[in-house]
Amino acid sequence: MLSLFSEAEPPPPPRPRAAPHLSRIVADSTDRVAWLRARSQGITATDAAKLATPKSVQNAAYDKTHGTSFSGNTFTDHGRAREPEIAAWVLRNHGIEPSTHLFHAAGQTRHLATPDGVGHSADGVLQLAEIKTTSKPWRSIPRSYLRQVWWQQYVLGAERTLLVWEQHLDFVPVGPEPESRWIERDEDQIAILVGFANDLIGILNRQATR
Repeated sequence: MLSLFSEAEPPPPPRPRAAPHLSRIVADSTDRVAWLRARSQGITATDAAKLATPKSVQNAAYDKTHGTSFSGNTFTDHGRAREPEIAAWVLRNHGIEPSTHLFHAAGQTRHLATPDGVGHSADGVLQLAEIKTTSKPWRSIPRSYLRQVWWQQYVLGAERTLLVWEQHLDFVPVGPEPESRWIERDEDQIAILVGFANDLIGILNRQATR
């Protein structure tokens, strides 16, 4: 697919600080079978995005145990098709490299995340990118996406995330470039998500021993 965005040289990569997250790679989504198997063993950012209330924890436990009937549609197919082009735009304009790695959190091997991009700021601070496509304009960033971003930051130890979204009309991008916004790390929200995730793991453990 041809890029819709103007070509430009990406900024030179900054000198990173120590990168302990690289020692916590679990799988790579290019090996989809191994990646899906590894994801099934823990709580991913996709799971964390749904963890808003105690009831949602129960619902997530049911989905993790029984699976869901959703396997994708034309909207998710469009998102997967556009992601490499949007990721290239992120690299050119912000120097954040595309990533396909699944990571686990420090000291928590069942807390997992696969961010769309991983890079460093000019002063070497770890930062991420997350890419979305949407058929509707956003008045604000959907809360589920914020939870997903905060969970990824927690798992990798990142300080902020560039959330990038591209609106489309009948699967044709409406603008010359995607929109983006930096999301800062929020320790209070992360603590809530970690608590819900541990509750979910507890439910799954109890179900496994029945």
